Amino acid sequence: MSAIELRGVVKHFGEIKAVNGLNLDVPEAICLGLLGPNGAGKSTTMRILTGQSIADEGTIKVLGLDLPRQSKLARARMGVVPQLDNLDVDVTVEQNLLVFARLYRAPDLPAAVDRALEIARLTDRRKDSVSELSGGMRRRLLLARGLVHDPELVLLDEPTVGLDPQIRTQLWSLIDDLRTGGSTILMSTHYIEEAERLADEVAVMTAGHVIARGKPRDLIKEHAGERTVEIYGPPHELDQHRDRFNAAGVNVRAAGPAIAVLQAENAPRELIPEHAVDRAASLEDVFVKLTGEDAE
Repeated sequence: MSAIELRGVVKHFGEIKAVNGLNLDVPEAICLGLLGPNGAGKSTTMRILTGQSIADEGTIKVLGLDLPRQSKLARARMGVVPQLDNLDVDVTVEQNLLVFARLYRAPDLPAAVDRALEIARLTDRRKDSVSELSGGMRRRLLLARGLVHDPELVLLDEPTVGLDPQIRTQLWSLIDDLRTGGSTILMSTHYIEEAERLADEVAVMTAGHVIARGKPRDLIKEHAGERTVEIYGPPHELDQHRDRFNAAGVNVRAAGPAIAVLQAENAPRELIPEHAVDRAASLEDVFVKLTGEDAE
């Protein structure tokens, strides 16, 4: 059974079609990474699933409930961790969680708060004012707040955006604990490493719809092959290399100050200069090839 089923979902904002015929299934007990550049429609999709936005077309089921008609019932069974920090800064960590535990009618309020604090590793900060917390701790509190009622489905909208690498790694550890514990998670992100490390499956999204989906290693094999070669040099030399590869039918993309040759294991060896850097193909190669956007 799928926790989320979207069929032909469309959402307009004026002349902009933010979601464009989106079809998406999220099976139970997996983490699906919704990977795409900014403006791909990921956050709009999240808002539709939480009832904050109403689709113009299509059918939506969340936990077997029809949206938007049963949005309130569905929302009570899901946990949402928003992209923006909207914590109440005038109360303590514990009080923030108590408010949401009551809102979601958790049967045992103290136990619900204790569990959420433990998941987010904030037990020793329960009496602290939110205003005293670091940015990383506030992100962990947002996660705890979304989990305080032990939801069946967790939606993470760009959970580590704007965080420094050390704090991002801490959040990844918490999310991975949820994933390995059997939670059903839909996570939107534009960070390649985040999707690669946390998601059981990745759905690559651009222009409001999914253009590829699979396990990260399967996407890499299908779209980027086994090896990627990066060639560095002056722009005029790179143009010459690109022309030769294109003439041979080899897929080449820009890679910052270099060009990257995808599926290099199949490229004519005489076209690859000695100074080229050979590496394993990556999800970043897939992302850039499919979306035309630089990865983060």
